[in-house]
Amino acid sequence: MSVERRAETVDAQYAAILRFVRRRVDSDAEAEDVAQDVFAAAAASLARSAGAAPPTLGWLYTVARRRLVDRLRRRRAETVSLEVVGDPPAAADAYGPLVARTLERALSALPDAQRRVVSLRLLEGRSFGEIAARLDVTEEACRMRFLRGLEALRRAFEEEGLTP
Repeated sequence: MSVERRAETVDAQYAAILRFVRRRVDSDAEAEDVAQDVFAAAAASLARSAGAAPPTLGWLYTVARRRLVDRLRRRRAETVSLEVVGDPPAAADAYGPLVARTLERALSALPDAQRRVVSLRLLEGRSFGEIAARLDVTEEACRMRFLRGLEALRRAFEEEGLTP
């Protein structure tokens, strides 16, 4: 393939990739950045395997798709500076101890069978099978005790005006 023909092919591939990317990003500048990343990867691939055929358009689309996914992941993973968020309101300082007191009071008000199941499930992370074996009851009984216990805890939290 002549140099001119190869240049035309690369130009056509670049235009196709740029259109593909542009439909999926917010700005022309971002589309250009992604397209350049794709062709930089193609150039690196060619440099690693001397004498190899130039990348096909399908390969370039695949690289472009991966670059777009990577950008989306990075964007979602960005964090907000604590300076931007500011200090929490003073009421938030009292929230934790109030939750702890309410939970302790609500747990102590539960019947013993429900309290043991709720404690083993929520605080120790035990499975219903483990709890059933430990308490010598059926898994269904454990599930029912757990659901009833959670309902009682929810009511106690609502009475205190606590919501998630």
